Amino acid sequence: MTHEIGDLSLAESRTPEAAEPLPFPFNQQTFCRYEPIEKRIEAARVLVVDNLLRDEDDLSEVGHKEWGKAAAAQIRRERTIAQLAIENILNNISRLVRSPTSHVAHLANLTAAVKEFEPDAIVLSGTLRDFDFYRPVIIEHFGDFIRSTKIPVLGICGGHQLVGLSFGAQVLTLDRLEQHEQRENRPNEYQYRFVRITDAQDPIFRGINNPGSGLWQDYTKQARILRVWQNHGLQLDQVPVGFKLLATSYLCRNQMMVNRDNGKLIYTVQFHLEKSFEDWNKSRTRWEHQNESRDGRVLFENFLELALAHAKPAS
Repeated sequence: MTHEIGDLSLAESRTPEAAEPLPFPFNQQTFCRYEPIEKRIEAARVLVVDNLLRDEDDLSEVGHKEWGKAAAAQIRRERTIAQLAIENILNNISRLVRSPTSHVAHLANLTAAVKEFEPDAIVLSGTLRDFDFYRPVIIEHFGDFIRSTKIPVLGICGGHQLVGLSFGAQVLTLDRLEQHEQRENRPNEYQYRFVRITDAQDPIFRGINNPGSGLWQDYTKQARILRVWQNHGLQLDQVPVGFKLLATSYLCRNQMMVNRDNGKLIYTVQFHLEKSFEDWNKSRTRWEHQNESRDGRVLFENFLELALAHAKPAS
């Protein structure tokens, strides 16, 4: 059984579908411009939240019923994929920050971890299982936290959906069915895909309106599109109250959003901006891929800079 919410499926092997080609005139360029990565951020304390199921105690009645005797094996798979996902996020932080201090905590221990670690920013990982597989109290406690925290938060894929769920949105399949109505063979967005920026004035896109900026590719500066790694079969049914849509696509409308109400700073992305530092010589698999876009890396770096500025007291 395969459930794809986050990036996180090591599902059945298959030949990856072809990535979307660049639109004209950008498809006339036969290369993607890269440069050595300069670490511009001096230091940051980042709490990385593991959103995958941790053990059988995290399972809801639905999860226990559907998995039955296979629960232990499914949890082991969760832990294998969680290790890969968290390592990817930590790698981003270490590649962007000169002196990073990172800590990993599980979703169920988030509140206690925040009190102990006192992070500058929180990054929520993707997920693998449908949210009705989680014990309801885990989702409820996260909702209480995210609705009240003033610490900057970045939610990735399943983390994006978890934030939306906490603010009143529903999580549906891409053809708008309830999760339990279609566990198998869901339509999905997979591979590099384009999303269109809907608010280029947001500071997460710093440099986009500067023709001389070297941060962004020409297609982003001129056509307001991002090329990002997708791997999900669920979506939010709406932009929750208090959030503003920042990027969209034809198959999944809510690709990126932000909430700045009452001192909050919550950015969430349906795509995987953390899949930005894959090595070019890696073999293409459902998990690993050759890096073909730096757009996610720029967004991650911009988020960290905004998070650090958010934490500074007004002068």
